[in-house]
Amino acid sequence: MAAILHALQQELQDLPAQERRIAEVILSSPTDIPGWTINHLAQQSGTSPATVTRFCKSFHFKGFPDFKMKLAAELSHPTGETAYQDIVAGNSLSKIVEAIEANHLASIADTTRLLDLERVSRAVELLCAARRIDLYGVATSSIVTQDFYQKLIRIGKSCTAFSDSHMQITSASSLGEGDVAVAVSYSGETPETIDALHCAKQVGAATISLTSYSNNKLATVSDIPLFTSSLEKGMRRGDMASRIALLHVIDILFTGMVSSDFDQFIPKLEQSYHSVQSYRVHNNGGA
Repeated sequence: MAAILHALQQELQDLPAQERRIAEVILSSPTDIPGWTINHLAQQSGTSPATVTRFCKSFHFKGFPDFKMKLAAELSHPTGETAYQDIVAGNSLSKIVEAIEANHLASIADTTRLLDLERVSRAVELLCAARRIDLYGVATSSIVTQDFYQKLIRIGKSCTAFSDSHMQITSASSLGEGDVAVAVSYSGETPETIDALHCAKQVGAATISLTSYSNNKLATVSDIPLFTSSLEKGMRRGDMASRIALLHVIDILFTGMVSSDFDQFIPKLEQSYHSVQSYRVHNNGGA
């Protein structure tokens, strides 16, 4: 099942009655939707074009045309939930290697098709111009924010990654206009991360969220919601493919920043590299 359809299925019972009817029609005939007009979908679901538009925006699309375009793109490149393999008792090492490779490749491909390049471009612009960047994430998500922190420090950006909920709020409250807060939560429902991003937004900072694709609270709070595949399920997978998907988007943001302001960032990147190399030679005898 495509990530968009998977998200609709997951959220189905929590949707308002009219929006639920729209989701049910889409789920029953997904391959037909790209050829429908907004009026036709409204008629088939017994709703109105305004309700269809509201439904699309609640799932973070610009409107019905944007929804159709992204759904069509997903349906034309099916990978589906069956591509994700869980941990199985007694698997040979060769099977494990194949399964992990398949999971990671599927996660990256699914995430790439969900990316809204206009949003990614806006996020890159904000990060490049930011006076200061706060990164919020707890548990597995804190590993992702730490990765982004190490990248940003190497190009001279003033930033800090916070995993402690009290420090997240404390730092967020000191942000202001010209600053950017980036919050990472695969579920999009981590209370501490939501509170920190909401606080940052209240004091005037621009806010970016990175979550799995769903109608989640963190995405709703942020100015620029970015999404990864939401297809990895199963308690034994250990957030492996989901972590790779999050890191995939972080790498895109970082590379976009360096590419867009190459003359500013590349000298700093090279300087940090040579400084670390010199440090290693000096302290390890060239090892």
